[in-house]
Amino acid sequence: MFTGLIQAVGTVLERQVTARAARLKIRTDLAEGLRLGDSVAVNGVCLTAARLGGGWFSADVMPETWRSSNLSFLKPGAAVNLEPALALGDRLGGHLVSGHVEGIGRILRIERQNNAVLIRIGFPKQLAPWIVHKGSIVVNGISLTVQALAGTEFMVSLIPHTYRETNFPGLKAGDPVNLETDLLAKYGRQGDAAVAEEPGRGKGISVEFLAEHGF
Repeated sequence: MFTGLIQAVGTVLERQVTARAARLKIRTDLAEGLRLGDSVAVNGVCLTAARLGGGWFSADVMPETWRSSNLSFLKPGAAVNLEPALALGDRLGGHLVSGHVEGIGRILRIERQNNAVLIRIGFPKQLAPWIVHKGSIVVNGISLTVQALAGTEFMVSLIPHTYRETNFPGLKAGDPVNLETDLLAKYGRQGDAAVAEEPGRGKGISVEFLAEHGF
């Protein structure tokens, strides 16, 4: 699990792509504190540190992850947001993030308003049920709040610190970003759907309902 608070911005050193998988080698000072097998969110994608070296780590990326995230767009020299996995007892400063990217959004516009950086993002329509106004959203691994929502577009607002300490300064309109919707919202909605489908729910209390439940 992660919190969506970026700990460092790394640099892609190498990318190796085959028909079966891909591998990314990333330079970062965080590598000194990693152990083999540790989880690291790279642009919001949960990856495993499979190899470690002086100031770098590499991770294998499975085909499904490669297809459904913006990792496939990365080239050597690209900046990536990094966050090591949350340890039990750590402060939860953002919100619960699984590192399972659900889709790729596209930056539509970036503008400044006083001290805020406003970023408008288009998203796949299948994510619409879980993106809500004032709800949490993960963009390239960053825990943010949906400030505005219309159709298949939403807007987030970044404070100067968040903007500077992530890879957003290098992004522009048209660039792909990884999206993960709110984990609790997804489970809550799924639970509501399961209850609604339970026999007798929403139909009032009947003799059949009481008999079915042991009365």
